[in-house]
Amino acid sequence: MTIALIDYGAGNLHSVHNALRAAGAHGVVITSDAEVVRRANRVVLPGVGAFRACIEPLRAIPGMIEAMHELVFDLGRPFLGICVGMQLLAEAGEEFGRHEGLGWIPGTVRRIERADPAIKIPHMGWNDVVLAGAHPLVAPGEAYFLHSYHFDAADPATVVATTDHGGPLVAAVGRDNILGVQFHPEKSQAYGLATLARFLEWTP
Repeated sequence: MTIALIDYGAGNLHSVHNALRAAGAHGVVITSDAEVVRRANRVVLPGVGAFRACIEPLRAIPGMIEAMHELVFDLGRPFLGICVGMQLLAEAGEEFGRHEGLGWIPGTVRRIERADPAIKIPHMGWNDVVLAGAHPLVAPGEAYFLHSYHFDAADPATVVATTDHGGPLVAAVGRDNILGVQFHPEKSQAYGLATLARFLEWTP
């Protein structure tokens, strides 16, 4: 089984790679080659930093967006987006201006607003993951978060889990064979490894 870990210069690649291996993965390939992605059995899209700084280099890789779309929508292969990799699933992101996302899950990535000045931005550290409904990959528990922008989902049915940081924030979104998690599985110790292990076995 080949797991394509997409390298577009904006992901925590080696930590995610090591976490996937620790979760039991074999055949993890770090790649920026659209043809490798097109032939993969599963795909992981990591991401750290700003929305624009992630979507632009991803779009700049020849054929990559098309290969991802074909793999996910035509072939039905499991897809996992992590942190900004999850945010890129949205229709748009508002960090440093408005930028078009992949549009796979309806919603907009917006800055976390705080009514209480004691709430610190970014949302950083361990926090609860609370299920919005049953999902084969996401379990209740604690995970590690680091983000200043959040996924404002347009369709509540796509919200898999939430967390609380001065109010509810989306912790995971999904549909069909697509899952995006705002938290970092590679930094979430046993909880994160268990999430990745379930992804490796997932047959949506």
